[in-house]
Amino acid sequence: MKTIYKRILLKLSGESLAGEQGHGIDAQRVADYCEQIKEIADAGVEVAIVIGGGNIFRGLKGAAQGFDRVKGDYMGMLATVINSLALSSGLDAVGQPSQVLTAINMFPIGEQYSKWRAIDLMKQGKVVIMSCGTGNPFFTTDTGSALRGIEVGADVMLKGTRVDGIYTADPEKDPTATKFDRISYDEIYRRGLKVMDMTATIMCKENNLPIHVFNMDVKGNLRKVLTGEPCGTVVYQDGK
Repeated sequence: MKTIYKRILLKLSGESLAGEQGHGIDAQRVADYCEQIKEIADAGVEVAIVIGGGNIFRGLKGAAQGFDRVKGDYMGMLATVINSLALSSGLDAVGQPSQVLTAINMFPIGEQYSKWRAIDLMKQGKVVIMSCGTGNPFFTTDTGSALRGIEVGADVMLKGTRVDGIYTADPEKDPTATKFDRISYDEIYRRGLKVMDMTATIMCKENNLPIHVFNMDVKGNLRKVLTGEPCGTVVYQDGK
């Protein structure tokens, strides 16, 4: 398999791990993801992953229900660790070495994150799963993904979602919404599209990290993105 990217940051949503059951962790969904990840790792792609925790607990939603916001965000970080361990276990099952790194010291659950350790592990052929977001409250895992992708020198951030790209409106709510194959960061701003939170989007723009949004739930899509086949939506800098 000839790939167009050498090193990627794959952002997965926690909700996606819930599968059809809508909450918790669906073992089959994890297995499907891990098979796709192993396929590209076998092709020589260096893979770093950041996964959300919304299938277990979302700090912002907890705050709306009366939880202290800071404590709620830390609870969300712990949810990302649970999902990271599930993904690591799934990768073990398909024979793909991996390592969980945590932004907060949680030895022996995972090693504490450092940029240099993450890069070293990827060069060894291991999939690196980076949990706890940025390690700070008030930041989303989207922002954590942008930060980690920039730090490790990823060629692209691949945002795996349950929709097949970026639309003019939410396609689950507006049947007239149309899909973009390519869109610039500036047009996202102008249209007010919620691809990621604004902090994450600005970080990617200012550090020239392209974003590719695609449907990870369709088996084979990750390979398509890596081989350059039409799939999803690419976010690019104006003039490029």
